[in-house]
Amino acid sequence: MGLVDNVERGLEKLVTSVFRGSSGGGIQPVEIASKLRNQMDRGTLTVAQGRTTAPNKFTVALAPADYDKVEKYGTALAEELCDVVIAHAKSQHYTLTGRVEVVFEQDADAREGNLTVDARIARDSAAPRAPRPSTTTEAPAPSPGSPPATVAAPKLQPVLQMNGKRYGLNSESIILGRSSEADVEVDDTGVSRKHLEIRSEHGKVWAVDLGSTNGSYVNGQKVDGRAELFDGSIISMGRTRITFRMLPQRTGGQQ
Repeated sequence: MGLVDNVERGLEKLVTSVFRGSSGGGIQPVEIASKLRNQMDRGTLTVAQGRTTAPNKFTVALAPADYDKVEKYGTALAEELCDVVIAHAKSQHYTLTGRVEVVFEQDADAREGNLTVDARIARDSAAPRAPRPSTTTEAPAPSPGSPPATVAAPKLQPVLQMNGKRYGLNSESIILGRSSEADVEVDDTGVSRKHLEIRSEHGKVWAVDLGSTNGSYVNGQKVDGRAELFDGSIISMGRTRITFRMLPQRTGGQQ
């Protein structure tokens, strides 16, 4: 397996195929995505220095019939919806305070085809523990006397999204820069030859500026030495914007 794997964009196909053949009613993924974007916009908060903080935690409440449909594809669909949220935050220059999470739950009183979205701003816990998956699907409430359902959390892998491509990071240290010797080559004259290091240490991931000429930024804040990265963090260097994700690790060889 190479140092940096180019990860395929297969989840884009999922959104159009999850509910294929179900046009006779019920909720559609595009409706969920639209509602998430709207609630993100409505939940923004302007803070110091003109920065706008946006919600990063979303709970989608669905009618039982719609929930049953979503549950089959829950984790993968939620992951794609997280990408929708992050892309919208990036396009609107919003700041995210922690990893993005989309959770589905049943609303027994909701009618099929209707949904509500609760959006909130939340910071990730500073406790030194492995991060939870950024996309989860809550199981229906168990019947009385039955043990609660448990789902094993997938192992997460740091991923960079840049210029329409995804790069899975398989080393504790990777270098981004304009040089052909960098692990991830960035075609941007505003980027130094060896501009930024992505470093994994003790369960955390850091962006480390390597003395670049124009500096590095994470979520609009200049990196002074290093800055911790969370799922959904936006890295800026030169004219290039990179989204940092923590996604379920893929198995198999190089893509």
